[in-house]
Amino acid sequence: MTKADCTNMVQPDWDQLLTGIVQLDAHLHIRYMNAAAEAMLDGSRKRLLGAPFFSLFSFSSLEPDVLRHALRDVQSVSDSDVTWIFHDGQRVTVEFIAQPLLPKHGAAQSATPQLLLELRQVDQIRRINQENAQQLQLQAAHSMVRGLAHEIKNPLGGLRGAAQLLASELPDDGLRDYTDLIMQQADRLRNLVDRMLGSHELPQRARTNVHEVIERVIAVAQLSASAKITFERDYDPSLPELTMAADAIEQAILNVVINACDALASGGGVISLRTRVLHQQTLYGQRYRQCAVIEVQDNGPGVPDALKETLFYPMVSGRAGGTGLGLAITQNVVHQHAGKVELLSEPGQTRFLLYLPYIETRQQNQSDEV
Repeated sequence: MTKADCTNMVQPDWDQLLTGIVQLDAHLHIRYMNAAAEAMLDGSRKRLLGAPFFSLFSFSSLEPDVLRHALRDVQSVSDSDVTWIFHDGQRVTVEFIAQPLLPKHGAAQSATPQLLLELRQVDQIRRINQENAQQLQLQAAHSMVRGLAHEIKNPLGGLRGAAQLLASELPDDGLRDYTDLIMQQADRLRNLVDRMLGSHELPQRARTNVHEVIERVIAVAQLSASAKITFERDYDPSLPELTMAADAIEQAILNVVINACDALASGGGVISLRTRVLHQQTLYGQRYRQCAVIEVQDNGPGVPDALKETLFYPMVSGRAGGTGLGLAITQNVVHQHAGKVELLSEPGQTRFLLYLPYIETRQQNQSDEV
């Protein structure tokens, strides 16, 4: 069967659909794709016709055997959450339905079943839903932590004051070791609560080269990182200076990098830091003309699925001994800059993306409190 014959089997008005249509043969080679599929798969049908479908991706959460079994059993299959990563790193998430196409009655005996894929890209819809959920989660977490902090700090203050009074009345200086211990532990708990709350206001902002900030982060991280960990840089030299609280952003990035170092501690690996400029980017419903993206990527085991939805909550940690405050502080700082933090993770690749929009200082000051 020629390519022309296969193309003629498909209704010509499918090019008018917004849904991507791809027709595969028994070997899962592409025999037809409509205009929407061309855009979704980032390639022209002229170039991709006859290519193995799964050769388009460096990663696919959809296994080829799923489609082979659908053909063999003449069964439709569907999935609402399929992730594909192209060889250039571009990532798409789609909903798909695979429907076997049997040879028509009277067709040649040599004709083989083919598979029709209907693809609908859901990245943008899910990104909006995730942003809305992230905002609600952040507000709920802050409300919970602030309420908890109030209940903890009041008795801590009374406990410390009582210990001070007791210390002043003790006749034996040796007994003051115990009151000193009480006061030290009270101070430690108060500092922990303050870290959970995060700063209400950021320090004075100034125009800063973000690459200088990242270089300081790498210098600090390398002091404690395993010798088996390699740091790679991929900077966009066209990135303009950002008006930001440099120390706070440095701490935010450092928290993410330290997490990546911990993930690679046992066997080593590569941590890549990239910067890019996005144009006409929408964050939390607000459109920005330019937005800087700082990406921290590691090739570790990935974030467990059970932690992905709560990883930015205070006191949630994926490692023994972790405080669970680093990423919560990172998210708080980035939100104070009107930005957002995005996590993309699967085994072998974890990416944290920090979006920082370019906005006027007056507008930024309105975002200082979360």
